[in-house]
Amino acid sequence: MKIAFAGKGGSGKTTVSSLFTRYLAAQGVPVVAIDADINQHLAEALGVPGQPPAMGARLAEIKEYLRGDNPRVASAQAMVKTTPPGRGSSILRVAGDDPVHALSVGAPCGALLLATGPFGQDDLGVSCYHSKTGAVELYLNHLADGPGEYVVVDCTAGADSFASGLFTRFDLTVLVAEPTRKGLSVYRQWRDYAQGYDVALAVVGNKVTDGGDVAFLREHAGEDLLTWLGHEPAIRAMEQGRQFALADLGAASAAALATIKERLDAQPKDWDCYARQAAAFHLKNALSWANKATGGDLTGQVDPGFTLAEEQLAGAARHNRPH
Repeated sequence: MKIAFAGKGGSGKTTVSSLFTRYLAAQGVPVVAIDADINQHLAEALGVPGQPPAMGARLAEIKEYLRGDNPRVASAQAMVKTTPPGRGSSILRVAGDDPVHALSVGAPCGALLLATGPFGQDDLGVSCYHSKTGAVELYLNHLADGPGEYVVVDCTAGADSFASGLFTRFDLTVLVAEPTRKGLSVYRQWRDYAQGYDVALAVVGNKVTDGGDVAFLREHAGEDLLTWLGHEPAIRAMEQGRQFALADLGAASAAALATIKERLDAQPKDWDCYARQAAAFHLKNALSWANKATGGDLTGQVDPGFTLAEEQLAGAARHNRPH
């Protein structure tokens, strides 16, 4: 299952992303966390010293691997962030043995951490951050995640994920919102922009102090309000870089993380819809800018009838095969 955490800058989405990553890893399941925020703080929140190699800086290598033997993709240079997989493409498995996951580092909790990487000196003044998050979109497009496998993405603040089809690449998108009008503004953007795209949304309140805050969130988010987190010393200690363990969380916070996992696990998987959306956004991008940028017709990269469903089942069969 793939889950995104989004929200207004300062809402605490990186903190909630890291808590949920730790919670999943404590269950003993495969977890890949991806820092796709322009402000790279997920490594710090997970207790990882330093940063992983930047996916954005290895984009050419990632493309070369993912295109595999797909005859519809002539070269890595012909791949763009929306290029969908097809027959012959290299398909990723969560935490698999491949050049993409080789860019990850292990977090103390047991999860793997990938990161898009920050702006470099060569990017300043000439690039937008979508050149970095394109690596995440390609990763998700080519990922056949199976039952009990998780990818947690800490998205960049605001609604930047709508610059391509990235916002449709998740089984569940969680909007982390403080109980204020500004705190809920990004949720309203996501709700409005995602309407009609079969995007599953949930709101998780953060920095909630009392029943009045909960009532405010419920008034403005309605049934999308899933759960909430309050102020507690363990989370503040984690944010300050002091020693932290999941067991330090209060019962309410632990229950909130369990509620998020329960909601995520209950979300139906629709590989056909996933493939249709990937194809639609790729065609839209190809006709809008990518054909001109690459000097070719990228509409032919769509492989009709191809979905990741068979790849996912094949991966599950290999996983369950007796050794």
